[in-house]
Amino acid sequence: MEIMEILKQALETGASDLFLIAGLPVTFKVKGSQLRQEEQGRLMPDDTARLIGQIYEMAGRDPEKIRRPDADDDFSFALSGLGRFRVNVLHQRGSLGAVIRVIQFGLPDPARLGIPPQVMRTADFKNGMVLVTGQAGSGKSTTLACLIDSVNHSREGHIITMEDPVEYVHRHGRCIVTQREIYTDSPSYISAIRSALRESPDVLLLGEMRDKETIEVALTAAETGQLLFSTLHTTGAASTVDRIVDAFPGTQQAQVRIQLAMVLRAVVSQQLVPTLDGGLAPAFEILFANMAVRNLIREAKTHQLDAAIQAGAAEGMRSMDDSLLELFRAGRISEDTALTYCAHPENLERRLKAAR
Repeated sequence: MEIMEILKQALETGASDLFLIAGLPVTFKVKGSQLRQEEQGRLMPDDTARLIGQIYEMAGRDPEKIRRPDADDDFSFALSGLGRFRVNVLHQRGSLGAVIRVIQFGLPDPARLGIPPQVMRTADFKNGMVLVTGQAGSGKSTTLACLIDSVNHSREGHIITMEDPVEYVHRHGRCIVTQREIYTDSPSYISAIRSALRESPDVLLLGEMRDKETIEVALTAAETGQLLFSTLHTTGAASTVDRIVDAFPGTQQAQVRIQLAMVLRAVVSQQLVPTLDGGLAPAFEILFANMAVRNLIREAKTHQLDAAIQAGAAEGMRSMDDSLLELFRAGRISEDTALTYCAHPENLERRLKAAR
């Protein structure tokens, strides 16, 4: 089987991811479950090398990037009339493998995806930092694409995205949209964001805050008056704040808390949970940085942020458990699913019983 046929099949089945791993058949991830193409037989190392070679040819990319046994490679490419694909090529057990994220052409519709208005409201901020957090595959990139699209069609300005690799392609709307792919258009996130600050930006999208240096530059960028969106692989507002602060040595942490308290506008933490109809639904925790939240961050009382979210319900804040309870009341998820994905099982269990 050729890679073009496999990619078409992935799009037809609605797959979110495609796995090319020696020892397994071609495998699609559909609505969170694996769909193995057993009838096609298992892939051998020569098969994965051949298919990955075809991917490099399609993408116009130098295959030398993956020749070394310790090298991984991340990139994206598009096929006219089909879609975009984000590729990670890896070495495993002496053979080449690939995991490919399937991205449909066009931008996602937040209402159809179940992204609540409180989340979309973060696109209205004119400055500061908005963080979208969650595990890999939780839909962070999709949420960010919706937010950037909202900005692009609601006001004028210059949007600069810095991603590794670029997933969703944004056309120029009311805004000028500049999209830079790390390692292709810029050597690093740090280099890209420093350059972006000299390019008259109004909105910045930093694909991921991976380390202390990137976080440091992102905080500085948010201080200069732009609106900055970024992501972290954390769950919940409290762990997000702690992750940022803990990236710095102890002597700098007090200053970082002051910086973060000043620039943070919102933290949106999300996860995808299985629904009763076999699909996936997003659940969100939403924190807005009001005066109380800023004080808690400055005073290193992040353990009290959950209480601040509950107290801020009238401002649009929502806990993860509230979101799961809402999905349960709507008949979309089971009680077991809610308890599996919640933050406070004993408390949620009481609320679920009351909601039956």
